[in-house]
Amino acid sequence: MRKILKSLSLSLALAALALPSAVRADDLTNEQLLLCTSVSVMKCQDDGDCIIDTPASLNIPQFIQVNLKDKTLSTTKASGENRATPIRNFTREDGTIYLQGIEGGRAFSFVINESTGTLSAAVAAETKVVSVFGACTPLALPK
Repeated sequence: MRKILKSLSLSLALAALALPSAVRADDLTNEQLLLCTSVSVMKCQDDGDCIIDTPASLNIPQFIQVNLKDKTLSTTKASGENRATPIRNFTREDGTIYLQGIEGGRAFSFVINESTGTLSAAVAAETKVVSVFGACTPLALPK
């Protein structure tokens, strides 16, 4: 019985960790510089084949800096990747941040909840779509 309860407790704890609603960050209201990370990723091909994978295996940076003032997405210096892309459309409305852009034959769209920091994003190319769920937090400006 003790083994069953221990197993059940572990299963419930893991299930709670896997819930997208459990991913929380900080309040982003009025923030201009954010640091976002991906938590779960799914890639789907046009033939209907979908896989859940790690962000790293799909070449998604561990952290992405979102600069709303300069309208850019970029990797952190620590990543050593030096990747950046412009944000073409940026809207802040009813507590939600919407970002969109196009680069390298791909279109991206981010939806970030300002009060919880939760992130939902999609990157679409001609034959595949990558969906990302994650979290964002304010990033302090360097002094």
